Amino acid sequence: MEKYNRIWRLFYGIAIIGIAIQQMVICHFMPVIVPPAAPLLSNCKACVFIVSILLLIGGTCIAFTKKSRTKALLTGVLLLLLFVVFHLPYQVQHNLHFLAGWSDALKILALSGGAFVVAGSLTNEGIPNKLTSILEKLIPLGRFFFAIDILMAGIMHFMYMPFVVMLVPAWVPWPAFWGYLAGVALIAASLGIILNIQLKLAANLLGGIILIWLITLHIPRAIADPLTGNGNEIVSVFEALGFSGIAFLIGASARSPKE
Repeated sequence: MEKYNRIWRLFYGIAIIGIAIQQMVICHFMPVIVPPAAPLLSNCKACVFIVSILLLIGGTCIAFTKKSRTKALLTGVLLLLLFVVFHLPYQVQHNLHFLAGWSDALKILALSGGAFVVAGSLTNEGIPNKLTSILEKLIPLGRFFFAIDILMAGIMHFMYMPFVVMLVPAWVPWPAFWGYLAGVALIAASLGIILNIQLKLAANLLGGIILIWLITLHIPRAIADPLTGNGNEIVSVFEALGFSGIAFLIGASARSPKE
């Protein structure tokens, strides 16, 4: 099982690395990390590089080193702080009654949860210090942070179907059918993860679905339009890769009924 967990952690680590590098290349925060017009950070180039370097270090340790539990916890805390300090106030001010506007805020919450899921998949690195012991209490919340984003994404499939249809590749027939089916799948998987109902099955199916979307939807869109929104389609590729890895790690952490 650990052999596969390394692959899923690699997925997540590469996702964080990719987003960090994208920010450093364009010298600007991607909306999933810091919302537009956020006070203090949005126009601070030094802040872009500092946050990006911290994410780059965390992602690299998660992807390529075995002893990265503490780095995963710190990465999760960094992302959670960005969510609480910058995304929440921005969303309350600008998108309080517009669910689609919360998309980036929910994604960074999911990425934060993913870091805690990653930490939970790793063994302790010696004797934990007081800070590490405190941060480890966030590990059980990881799957819920992730599942909240998946649940809201599923609901948004029904609320904004005309937009969802636009995302379905042109070669796929009956786009509305697939859009509704995707919404049902996301809601069912998220509820399975939140309520611990067939957790392993729900998480693994979700990971497989997102991986299929990565190959058939996100990568082709990024190739076709790599520049719009400071490369937002490229970031979507990394987000899908990371989310797939998170889902598979949640599936791997689930105990069978016999255990």
